[in-house]
Amino acid sequence: MKQDIDGLIRQRIRALRVARGWSLDVLARSCFLSPSTLSRIETGDRRIALDQLVPIARALETTLDDLVSSQEDDDVVIRPQPAHRADVTTWLLSRDRAAAGVVVVKTRVAAGAALAPESQVHPGWEWFTVLTGRARLELGDRVLVVEAGEAAEFSTMVPHRIGAVPESGDLEILSIFNRDGERAHLHDA
Repeated sequence: MKQDIDGLIRQRIRALRVARGWSLDVLARSCFLSPSTLSRIETGDRRIALDQLVPIARALETTLDDLVSSQEDDDVVIRPQPAHRADVTTWLLSRDRAAAGVVVVKTRVAAGAALAPESQVHPGWEWFTVLTGRARLELGDRVLVVEAGEAAEFSTMVPHRIGAVPESGDLEILSIFNRDGERAHLHDA
């Protein structure tokens, strides 16, 4: 297993370097290693040491975690389980530790129903796109209709509520929340 991880790390270092159009000399200057050391690391002729990986990751503008994370197929496919509550079904489409604290959710709202009984306010920003149906977005004193294929993005410090336009049938949206939005829309409901 260790040999597979080492090979994956070597492959990532080389791929990131080549993707930037950098020679071994350019990367070597950026991470204070010799070009021959980097070459031997990439080819497997030299053991990879942690004190070398940190400056290499920094020079390649990635994290050490991303550079050394394992590659497992079971981490790729997310099989969301629906969560039901009065006229609303949600599917969490991102992992608990989603990148940068972003949470992706698919939501189905029955015709004429809303995600929340009242407008909500919380820190952050929210983005959603309408997959099917038509969304009624109450944003402060305004009421906007967001059609299928359109998206909305707004500060969640403005009182907001999303619902399905009654005569348009069920509404399906794909939303992106930060952690504050996830708590307000998924846990407090």
